[in-house]
Amino acid sequence: MAMFRSLVASAHQRQPAAGPAGGDNGLEAQFSCPICLEVYHRPVAIGSCGHTFCGECLQPCLQVPSPLCPLCRLPFDPKKVDKATHVEKQLSSYKAPCRGCNKKVALAKMRVHASSCVKVQEQMANCPKFVPVVPTSQPIPSNIPNRSTFTCPYCGACNLDQQELVKHCVENHRSDPNRVVCPICSAMPWGDPSYKSANFLQHLLHRHKFSYDTFVDYSIDEEAALQAALALSLSEN
Repeated sequence: MAMFRSLVASAHQRQPAAGPAGGDNGLEAQFSCPICLEVYHRPVAIGSCGHTFCGECLQPCLQVPSPLCPLCRLPFDPKKVDKATHVEKQLSSYKAPCRGCNKKVALAKMRVHASSCVKVQEQMANCPKFVPVVPTSQPIPSNIPNRSTFTCPYCGACNLDQQELVKHCVENHRSDPNRVVCPICSAMPWGDPSYKSANFLQHLLHRHKFSYDTFVDYSIDEEAALQAALALSLSEN
């Protein structure tokens, strides 16, 4: 997994700067935030991987102790997130047709235009309405553990997410010799709630340094990205 991350990051960093590829029709998608899927608004770029997002969209990621890029899941330093001035210049330079009235608008003004475009508003009004799931009559089980937060097996500290649990144990229980059950593994469907790790701290650092989703979300797209990164690396060597 570490090799995959480094190769993908390297491949992303080798990519040329964004330009008007694909003609006018692809410009709006090319300059859209991966989080909100709208044209960038006050874009910022992560220094380590180079991925760009709206400043406001990235804010929640900056509030956690060890943030991960929402796109490639690589860890990054929140102090090395800078204003993407080159993207802002491109947003002011390029024009794309409005998806409603087809009028060409500067990308920097596309959000404002779309909010007042009659055609866009009609399209939005015709979108299927959200229908909530019908409430169930079955009682909610009370004995299912919360897989989002965990309790320290040493001292009982509660409401720790995975990264907080790792940090807590490293800082407070580095010398604790007791064998304990891993709360993360035991919360999984296949977990054994009676198995005690001989070296729980080492287990945490090897198995749970990154979030669980980083490993289970290894999709076909990521595999294709890995193969492309490997091919690029081999061709350059």
